[in-house]
Amino acid sequence: MLFDGRPFGRRIPRMTDQPLAGIRVCDFTWIIAGPTCTRVLGDFGADVIRIEHAQAVDSVRMGRPIVGDAPTYNNSGFFNYINRNKRSVLLNVRHPMGFEVVKKIIAESDIVVENFSSRIMSNWGLDYPQLKEINPKIIYCSISGFGHFGRDMDFTTWGPTAQALGGLTYTSGLPGKPPAGWGYSFMDHTAGYEAAVAIMMALHHRNRTGEGQHIDMSQVEGGIVLNGPAILDYTVNGRKWRREGMPPGNRAWEPKVAPHGAYPCTGEDRWLAIACMNDAEWQAIVLAMDEPAWAADPKWATNAGRIANEDELDARIAEWTSTMTDYAAMEVLQAAGVRAGVCQRASDRYERDPQLRSRDWWHVLDHAEIGPSEYDGVLPKLSESPGSLQRAAPALGQHTHEVLREVVGMTDEEIAEHEAMGVLM
Repeated sequence: MLFDGRPFGRRIPRMTDQPLAGIRVCDFTWIIAGPTCTRVLGDFGADVIRIEHAQAVDSVRMGRPIVGDAPTYNNSGFFNYINRNKRSVLLNVRHPMGFEVVKKIIAESDIVVENFSSRIMSNWGLDYPQLKEINPKIIYCSISGFGHFGRDMDFTTWGPTAQALGGLTYTSGLPGKPPAGWGYSFMDHTAGYEAAVAIMMALHHRNRTGEGQHIDMSQVEGGIVLNGPAILDYTVNGRKWRREGMPPGNRAWEPKVAPHGAYPCTGEDRWLAIACMNDAEWQAIVLAMDEPAWAADPKWATNAGRIANEDELDARIAEWTSTMTDYAAMEVLQAAGVRAGVCQRASDRYERDPQLRSRDWWHVLDHAEIGPSEYDGVLPKLSESPGSLQRAAPALGQHTHEVLREVVGMTDEEIAEHEAMGVLM
């Protein structure tokens, strides 16, 4: 790794072919939303420096799954998944000397990212007006439930809470049953991606004008903008989203076609998704099932007839799929020209998916505590300036001395002095 010059006269380790080479991120993030954002930046070459404190360790560091018999600060699979390509500095920011070190790191950074509730950084003396005094060109990205102004700014949320308050939970689930949500912490991950995009726009603005700015990312608002179809349906047609037959579960609703759903296969909790878009595709399904006698009934011949008898149709198809493994049924249907795909588990994507292997998706990085570990690849793939995996997730405080030397310019004697005074903890 080379040391090279960068805008504004600072020097950091950089991979010169990556789009964010030369950009430094001071990372105050924790849990999921913020680390998702900074993970994207690190994947494309930014020097991401996590600021951590032993008395308030990111709880995801202790999260499962773990490698080994008992959790440590460094063996959480979840933490290691979401924090690769970053460095960790352990600082007591409540100590005046620790706070001064933080300000020096900010002064040598391009971006600050945090995902606390709205007043935390202000209480520390590190809100945007104060950051501008430290570094006039800083881009400060805050990710919170409701944003940093407005009636609800002080409320604390989690990803699933933001999803519900943004309306997404209401629009999901099976007909006639309570809302189900969109999966684990959907709005945490989504807010992280949206924040990364916003940072790219702010960097472009700074490149043109020299101005930094504050990015105020509300997770709830990030969910609201994903409700377009439901809002349009009510605005234009006067129809509420939750009505008879809606939400549709696995069934298609626009256009309404049948069969369209997930069907059980042999094995524990194994399913196959099938989508039939027209009568010709239905005939292909019938042939793939070896033309069972029940399929000759005229009520199945048209899409309208299949929709009118959709419950019975789903039960019939399930009788057939449940006699086969999911992959075997998929291959039979796909060979007949039918849209069918296995509802894969994470293990399927890792062990059985030749597409991901062909795309060079899995990579091994050597972690300081748990050893060689496989990580998923970088998305998206850029032809001329691709992202890359340079380092596993950091152990707690793994890079403290390294960063204090390189970024802050401290000598070994000064580092030892700070350590003796309880600053590096």
